[in-house]
Amino acid sequence: MSNVAAVVSVPRLAVVGKVTQARVVVSEWTKLHSLRSTRWSLIVAVVLTIGLPLLFATIVGSHWSHMSPRERANRQPLDVALAGVNLSQLAIAVLGVLIITGEYSTGMIRASLTAVPKRLPVLWAKLGVYAVVTFVLMLPSVLLAFWGSQAILNRHHILQISFSHAGVARAVIGGALYLVVLGMFAMAIGAIVRNTAGGIAAFAAIFFVIPPLMNILPTSWNNAISPYLPNAVGRDVFSLTHGVHDLAPGPGFALFCGYTAIAIAIAAVLLVRRDT
Repeated sequence: MSNVAAVVSVPRLAVVGKVTQARVVVSEWTKLHSLRSTRWSLIVAVVLTIGLPLLFATIVGSHWSHMSPRERANRQPLDVALAGVNLSQLAIAVLGVLIITGEYSTGMIRASLTAVPKRLPVLWAKLGVYAVVTFVLMLPSVLLAFWGSQAILNRHHILQISFSHAGVARAVIGGALYLVVLGMFAMAIGAIVRNTAGGIAAFAAIFFVIPPLMNILPTSWNNAISPYLPNAVGRDVFSLTHGVHDLAPGPGFALFCGYTAIAIAIAAVLLVRRDT
């Protein structure tokens, strides 16, 4: 008996297009905004960025008459306005890690890299889309936090500071830029580790564990090392005043961007060389 092989005819697609960076960006945007966890994380980041400064401003304003001169001297209006950045960075960083490690945990990364065989366009698209989304959300948030906290503190002249005051615009806008670069750094860490728990742990170690540990070193060593850590140089851009050993806002933020570029470069090399 002879076997007859069945021939299955697969119809051609009506529209055939090349894989371009623009189309990969659209794909990554679709994946980003279609996830419920993404929306919730970004909502939390916005609420923290705006809500905490308004809450702190209300507390400071209501207790101002009962504060000692030393306590009043420690209350800086810009610190109140940017207090939310210190917590919203957690939401931004965790989401940055999840965006890429989530695909590894579900196996979706195989489909992504099959559709885009060169791989690197996927990484560039993820980074670009997340950076733009973060900036678009965080810039209005820090501006609202600044003007809102100033409106609440308008009864106390000493706590009033103009947006045109030297360094204020740079610090407020710098808060948004810090969160953008921080999100890209966290995403690069996630791409390197390829594990959600490991990526979040690595980020927490770099930003929240290592800096305090520097205090166990001799003072001269601490002063020489701490100002160059990623957390310190990132914060330089949204700080109005700086310590003796801190870097200036420009060089500090440039170094922070350099750390992020190195992390992205490592992630890119590993993405190309490793199997999915």
